[in-house]
Amino acid sequence: MTFSELDPRTLTVLGVPGALEAAAHPQATAQVLSGLSAHPDSRVRALVARHPNTPLEVLGSLALAFPREVLGNPGLPLLRLARPGLLGVFPSEGVSALLALPDVPAWVLEGAARHEDFSVRTALASHAGLSDERVSALAQDAGWQVREAIARRQALPERLVRQLAADDDYDVRKAIALRPDLPADALRTLAADSHSLVRSNVARRLDLPLDCMLTLAADGDSDVLATLARRVDLPRSVREWLATNDHPVVRAAALQAWRVPRDWLARAENDADPDVRAALARRPDASPVLLSHLAHDEAESVRRALLDRNDLPDEAIVALAQAPEQDIRLHVASAEVLPGAALDALMQDEDASIRTVLAVRPDLGAERLMRLAQDESAEVRRGVAFAENLPPAVLAVLAGDSNAGVRRTVAIRDDLTPEIVRQFAGDSDDGVRLMTAGRTDLPAEVRERLKGDQDASVRAEAQGPGRAD
Repeated sequence: MTFSELDPRTLTVLGVPGALEAAAHPQATAQVLSGLSAHPDSRVRALVARHPNTPLEVLGSLALAFPREVLGNPGLPLLRLARPGLLGVFPSEGVSALLALPDVPAWVLEGAARHEDFSVRTALASHAGLSDERVSALAQDAGWQVREAIARRQALPERLVRQLAADDDYDVRKAIALRPDLPADALRTLAADSHSLVRSNVARRLDLPLDCMLTLAADGDSDVLATLARRVDLPRSVREWLATNDHPVVRAAALQAWRVPRDWLARAENDADPDVRAALARRPDASPVLLSHLAHDEAESVRRALLDRNDLPDEAIVALAQAPEQDIRLHVASAEVLPGAALDALMQDEDASIRTVLAVRPDLGAERLMRLAQDESAEVRRGVAFAENLPPAVLAVLAGDSNAGVRRTVAIRDDLTPEIVRQFAGDSDDGVRLMTAGRTDLPAEVRERLKGDQDASVRAEAQGPGRAD
């Protein structure tokens, strides 16, 4: 069968080599290529995107993943002659993918400018190689997303900057407010903009003039004031005003500046709002004494703010190890290094899952391991059985545990004494004997004993070559 005669319904039987050959064959039909366009191998789909016999609709579906192959298709010039508005057939995502290419041809730019989907025109507005005329036209586009994309362009004539600074849409003005080439008078106008998000962006500017800071300090919106409060270059009077503002979000933001007066830290520790105290807990210059106080804070959000730190003093760690929230205590129990007092606090935790996490820690020591090996929870005792380097006394206690699941876990350990192995070979639990029968270090007499076990699975395991666990 030739490729021109290939039935598209049989394409699924082709392997990857056959599909690659079919997609590259000069006589491949539009029907065959349409079928191959959904092939799971990207190499096959790329060949379809380059084939001159591929239908226009199929090229459009492939443009998103293979924009360069589609633009390099030798049949595309003829398709353009037959269908002058062919980009209208392509999905919007495909056209946007073409526009993302730095060397996209002019005809694609022209078609995108006339495209009815605003997302295509937005992608066009972000393209680096636009003429001044096209930029000016897009700055007048009906879609605010398009105008916003123009407002974010690296280079704009001053007339367009001023035009967009007065745009009806606040998202456009918000983008303009961050431009480094914004004229001073336009900046001062935006500092008094009707929308708080625009004013917030003005407050973020690194080069914000002093008079604009004073204007924004009188703003009625807490988010604008919070943005301003994070600055380090505020006049002292403005800083003090923001640090004592009625809005807790503003007071918390004032603590996020790189440097704050020491008296602010003391005042924030006693702030009535937990968000302010949580912001204080995140400061890198918080003293050990302060961190210890915050670890005892009544607000959960303050205690959680401390969990991201790796410089907590022992007293703070011990306090968090006794926090009311289980997940906070679990977080502490999983820490790489813990002081002994924190370990002791967690050893007494009423939640067995926390004591189970503790059981496998390498820093417990023989005394704590023994206590956990005698814990009331079988899950905790089983956790100890997974721990490395167990003292012989602890291992002996676990080997005599009343719970079969604990003994089964002990039975797979590599460090069992011959006495414990013999003990397990006669255990009342079939599972313990099964785990024992699979050991590679069984004494000959123990193996022979297990070969005659009452349980068929145990006998079969003892007959085998053994298992290395």
